[in-house]
Amino acid sequence: MNKDSVFNQIIETRENKGAGFFLLIDPDRIKEKEYLSLAVRAEECGVDAILVGSSFNLHTNFQQAVKQIKSYTSVPVILFPSSFAQISPDFDAVLFSSLLSGRNPNFLIDEQVKGAPLIKKYNLESIPTAYLLIESGSLTSAHYVSGTMPIPREKSDIAMAHALAGQLMGMKLVYLEAGSGAVFSVPLDMIRDVSKYVDIPLMVGGGLKTPESCANVVEAGASFVVVGTFMEENSDLNLLKEMTSAVHQKESVKI
Repeated sequence: MNKDSVFNQIIETRENKGAGFFLLIDPDRIKEKEYLSLAVRAEECGVDAILVGSSFNLHTNFQQAVKQIKSYTSVPVILFPSSFAQISPDFDAVLFSSLLSGRNPNFLIDEQVKGAPLIKKYNLESIPTAYLLIESGSLTSAHYVSGTMPIPREKSDIAMAHALAGQLMGMKLVYLEAGSGAVFSVPLDMIRDVSKYVDIPLMVGGGLKTPESCANVVEAGASFVVVGTFMEENSDLNLLKEMTSAVHQKESVKI
């Protein structure tokens, strides 16, 4: 794909539909037939992009899984990396993220330095992303693996300052994430405060389990909604359609 084509496409989605819906697939958490079924039905269900990422690669060949997912769908397939080793030429783009909420240099810059030559080698589109972990009521994989403390749920000012730092550093997106399997999603007040404080689009994910919860985060200011673990544990694709519809037609859901 041409440079910035995926980013431009998702921005156009936000402008045309009000917000975008991203499905996060972790091929290490579910069986092959299940993640391929999600990929096949993604476009039919209204998904605007598929994010692929995993904290570990214990049960699957990650690179092969990416190639399979890419062959089963026409929507953009974007890497949401936990390691530079997950970078593959089969992706349409990479969320080139820095974990700004933490102070672990490995996830602030070291993984990015290791991954940059691969992104250049494969001519992949890079989407610089300010990645902020938010307290979610439980210790998530992202919190544990990164060895960092999440931003407290009631501290919107801390999230606002980190998001603005990301914007001033030239990042194109801010990602507020509660983490995989979160008990609580990102607070709506925090989403409102951050979205009003920065000028770049806001992604929100973690702990979203209903069409109403997805619509609520859009109403609060999110440009993109990410759902992953819940759909891995729930095979009801009609619910996936309802969630994407709620995001795209946010005005139809009352807060």
